[in-house]
Amino acid sequence: MTALTTAAIVGGGLAGCECARKLARAGIAVTLFEMKPLQYSPAHSEPELGELVCSNSFRSDEPEAGVGVLKQEMRELGSLVLEVAEATKVPAGKALAVDRGLFSKAMTKAMEDEPNITLVRQEIISLDDPALSGFDAVIIAAGPLASESLSQSLADAVGATHLYFYDAIAPIVSADSINMDKAFWGSRYRPEDTDYLNCPMSRDEYFAFREALVAGEKAPTKDFEKELHFEGCMPIEALAERGEMTLAFGPFKPVGLDDPRTGKRPFAVVQLRTENLNKTMFNLVGCQTKLKYAEQDKIFRMIPGLEDVEFIRYGSVHRNTYVNAPKVLNSDLSLKGRPNVYLAGQITGVEGYVESASNGLWLGMMLAARKQGVELTTPPCECGLGALAAHLQTEVKKFQPSNINFGLTPALNQKARKKDRKALYAQRAVEKFTEWVASVPEELKK
Repeated sequence: MTALTTAAIVGGGLAGCECARKLARAGIAVTLFEMKPLQYSPAHSEPELGELVCSNSFRSDEPEAGVGVLKQEMRELGSLVLEVAEATKVPAGKALAVDRGLFSKAMTKAMEDEPNITLVRQEIISLDDPALSGFDAVIIAAGPLASESLSQSLADAVGATHLYFYDAIAPIVSADSINMDKAFWGSRYRPEDTDYLNCPMSRDEYFAFREALVAGEKAPTKDFEKELHFEGCMPIEALAERGEMTLAFGPFKPVGLDDPRTGKRPFAVVQLRTENLNKTMFNLVGCQTKLKYAEQDKIFRMIPGLEDVEFIRYGSVHRNTYVNAPKVLNSDLSLKGRPNVYLAGQITGVEGYVESASNGLWLGMMLAARKQGVELTTPPCECGLGALAAHLQTEVKKFQPSNINFGLTPALNQKARKKDRKALYAQRAVEKFTEWVASVPEELKK
């Protein structure tokens, strides 16, 4: 293996900056390429690094929340992003939120002040850009809005079928919050299958749901997302607008789904597909949506069996460039076809500020350990960092980006009341991470 002394990082977002500092502090000479202010993505407008474009919130700091657990792990591993977030935070109740302007200025200063980091304001147009030649490692941390030319180069490297440009996400709900007195198992063409739960709708329930979808308030569409409305990413409310029976003849068709309780075929059926091996999470099939979160919370509860459902993730339809990680990435986040090229951040298939930063942090630690000749084991899958790493290596029928949530971790394998489960998941995560982090050399936590 080639000695690792130099690295190029493409993209000065959260993952890129997090990775850059970890490498620099391990004695690796880092060149950080950032195309701003020479070129801006459709979502960016400020020249500083670490620009937060969607929100100023890093979400919950509650110790029993999945993202709260992940943030605490990152703090113990010397996260730059959380260090800067704490220094620039604003009041936000139980969440960690920041002053966006101060945050990005502080992130930029952190990169400029690090002796082993050279910040170069230049657009990288491909994996074979001459500016990247000569580096021992090349890290692509260009985010979900990577430029067309760089995305095309990445598609060429991984195979076009393994790079996605649009993300149509249906809501995901907790299995133990579904009313099983109304839902039933079965597949349209294989009734014995238990990969799907079915929520039967009467005629009146269907038309009331369809009307609510059409009337529901939608999230505003950004200019660069207007091209999204093609068949593969059609929001459910857009389908509903096409006609009264479009959903009943489409994703909600009841063919082959007789309700075992009545022996009759419902007027329509909403199918829920298992989202993980433990069957603790279910995806609402065909329900990708641009409805606002509050509207989703209200409208999807109209589905029989989901009246009191717990949403693990709300649906969305947006521009998001990411790879089919289980197919194209090695466990160290390098491309299977080009082992000196690594991906970091949202482009790998993690979703969210904290998750992207943690991914860059983890890649930086792995490469820093390699530089120092240290063996670094992957964090256990019961903790936040390990759960995300496992997500990127677990092959599924349709790989999609994911936020951190306890559904990515193994089942508890113990009986517990619903209200106690998050605490038990969090407790287990802390215990497993504490055991693992004790084996990590102190120099890798700086």
